[in-house]
Amino acid sequence: RPENSSRFPGEYSWLVAGAVEAGESYEAAAARELDEEMGVTAPVRPLFKFLCRGELSPYWFAVYEATVDHERVAPRMAEVAWHGWLSGTELQQAMADWNFVSDSRDAYD
Repeated sequence: RPENSSRFPGEYSWLVAGAVEAGESYEAAAARELDEEMGVTAPVRPLFKFLCRGELSPYWFAVYEATVDHERVAPRMAEVAWHGWLSGTELQQAMADWNFVSDSRDAYD
């Protein structure tokens, strides 16, 4: 996350994430956030939902997946300070070593 973010500045997240707007479905929010943060559109598929008891307050957290062409990803620098592709092993090591946003850590766990 960028250092000037109002929430969790400078922390990592392995997710593209954001809030669901009033009247918006989880699926529509997932697709919108993918475009807003990574500059790419793709169909999203639900994986799971859980009650996250994060730092902000308890809230429902839905995780979706999308398959994207990595060459078309164009992160919006106002939303994303850094991005990269990690293998499962690399992500596992990063989760141990890097400072992650609490709800992305909860979703990983």
